[in-house]
Amino acid sequence: MRLRRRLLAVASALVVALAGVPLATPAHAVGPSLLPVTVTNTTGRADAVYLYVIGTNLATGRLGYVNAAGTFAPWTGGQLPPSPAPDVAIPGPGNGGSTTIRFPRGFSGRVYFALGQKLKFFLTPDGLVQPAPWAGGDANRDILFDWSEFTYNDAGLWLNSSQVDMFAVPHAVTVTGASGVTRRTGDVVANGRNAIIDGIRAQSGWANTVQTRSDGTVLRVLAPGKAAGAGLLSATYLDSYIAAAWNAYTTKTLTVAPFGDQPNVRYYGRTSGTTMTFTNGSGQVVASFKRPSSASVWGCDGDLPAPNDQVVGPISRTLCAALNRGTLGTIDTQPSTDAAAFYRNTPTNQYARLIHANMADGKAYAFAFDDVGAFESLVHDGDPRSAGLILSPFGGGSTSTATALVSNLNNKCIDVPNSNFADRAPLQMWNCNNTNAQKWTFTGNAVRSQNDKCMDVDAGSTANGAIVQLYTCNGTGAQQFTLNSAGDLVNLQAGKCVDIKDRSAADGARLQLWDCQGIASQKWRKG
Repeated sequence: MRLRRRLLAVASALVVALAGVPLATPAHAVGPSLLPVTVTNTTGRADAVYLYVIGTNLATGRLGYVNAAGTFAPWTGGQLPPSPAPDVAIPGPGNGGSTTIRFPRGFSGRVYFALGQKLKFFLTPDGLVQPAPWAGGDANRDILFDWSEFTYNDAGLWLNSSQVDMFAVPHAVTVTGASGVTRRTGDVVANGRNAIIDGIRAQSGWANTVQTRSDGTVLRVLAPGKAAGAGLLSATYLDSYIAAAWNAYTTKTLTVAPFGDQPNVRYYGRTSGTTMTFTNGSGQVVASFKRPSSASVWGCDGDLPAPNDQVVGPISRTLCAALNRGTLGTIDTQPSTDAAAFYRNTPTNQYARLIHANMADGKAYAFAFDDVGAFESLVHDGDPRSAGLILSPFGGGSTSTATALVSNLNNKCIDVPNSNFADRAPLQMWNCNNTNAQKWTFTGNAVRSQNDKCMDVDAGSTANGAIVQLYTCNGTGAQQFTLNSAGDLVNLQAGKCVDIKDRSAADGARLQLWDCQGIASQKWRKG
């Protein structure tokens, strides 16, 4: 289920977009009329927390807010220039605490959480002006805040941790269904917030996208579209890549298969001049797009309009995701779902790359159509009973500690050769020496090195003998491992064990996948 953000109002350029309504809903209602949502504060900060639930009543289309009990009230009044909105803040939890609010069924909107200060909202005659710290003179520029987006209706709950506009307060989202199963996403890795901020600052031309308060508090990283619009990132940053990718299809065909459940629905694109034209299987022209600007790619709009239809919109969404991920021009059937191939182009979307790399499960909403291929940080349940928002530790997203992984065969440790934390570095065995090359952190099903790269199976292979290596974290099955109670380190995608090649006891012995056999070369322990 894709979520489309929609405008709260058209009266102000500062009005921002919300999670949209699912395309189809059943006639019968599921889930409680008021869904309990527990907000938990694990930030480690002493700031007071203020919560706001704002959005749209889906039955009436009225814009308004919800109080802690789940009661909806429409906004009234408003002027031009915009006038201050009523204070509708809900007291949130202190560090280590939790607060329960309620979503009424039939509501779509945002949960804002502000740390240290209340947010300032404004009303026009037509709607609500929300915080927009990328805009000059915004009243909330120096407030540390963030939000999640949601829709709760008769088809269930959709809740995501959005980074489409900015990354500020790391947070996870959960939903628990009638079966008792809880789904969770949005957790950053240990020290993930700092890794994202430091990683952005290290990229040429990106340092100004990090906003800091006068007291030294790092408030947020702006998404590239917002930063470029504010003059903080080159407005033409991605243009050279876009041109090369677009022009690639003057001599070959791009195939777009936008529906995972309809693999035979395909559209075929070729470029002439600066226009890419798509035909269907019968050769009929169904869509055309001008070569987009960087702004259109960042926003997935402008030259890449995405109407809620069954042809143009799906093609446009696929193009935008491919351009943001850097796979258009090199992978000719889209969407590509090989995360290992993402963000390899130059220049690339460093913002999306670093956010995904520092998520425990590799998933994030780093641009508007990051849900293409199911890479978004979204939880959904058609019959929810409760939900949660967890404000994550600023110094880390995991309580896991680094540990060595020791072989039962030779009492040696899994090691990064020469401490060279490069993509595709093959992992090996070495005498245990307590260096960072031998320290690993389990976050979810990822096994992370000390530079926040992941244990990985080369090319996502599931074959016996596949190389076990180091690679940028991407949340794919190639990087999903578990150390079970029997001491097997199992790649979940392949259902095979990490094994010492040739059962060698020597330093430098390489690692591979192999059918689990219960032998010493496949037995591991934390040390």
